[in-house]
Amino acid sequence: MPRVKYTSDDVDLLARMMRAEAEGEGEQGMLMVGNVGVNRIVCNCMDFKDIRSVHDMVYQIQGGNYSFECVQKGYFYQRARSQEKRLAKKNLDNYRLHPATYSLWYFNPPGEAGFCPPQWFGQGLVDGYKNHCFYQPSEQDCPYVFNG
Repeated sequence: MPRVKYTSDDVDLLARMMRAEAEGEGEQGMLMVGNVGVNRIVCNCMDFKDIRSVHDMVYQIQGGNYSFECVQKGYFYQRARSQEKRLAKKNLDNYRLHPATYSLWYFNPPGEAGFCPPQWFGQGLVDGYKNHCFYQPSEQDCPYVFNG
């Protein structure tokens, strides 16, 4: 059973986001980015209470900007390839991968590659993968991301 309901358009949208955010980190990096996106749809907590679909998640605006920087750039608007669609569908169907398993945030720190601060906006570091750092809430603050 999929973690969230989705259509072929949702697969395409998530695939484009995954590619634009993490293509340089290979399939595992793209799967982790997709994992975070799906977590935001199922969690119903914190900054993500009104996120109900892939579209809501990808185009969410926080602080006047899109949550995912790639949405503002042309690379995001390229056609999704079959490889990324396969990975996106895998995420939507319930695939999770450490350190993104329960993460709601990731970021690519500027400067020295691989340096992940222990906290980011008050959320604890899980681990890093290549150039991205992954952060998750506590189970008390966001139980659905751990159970959904």
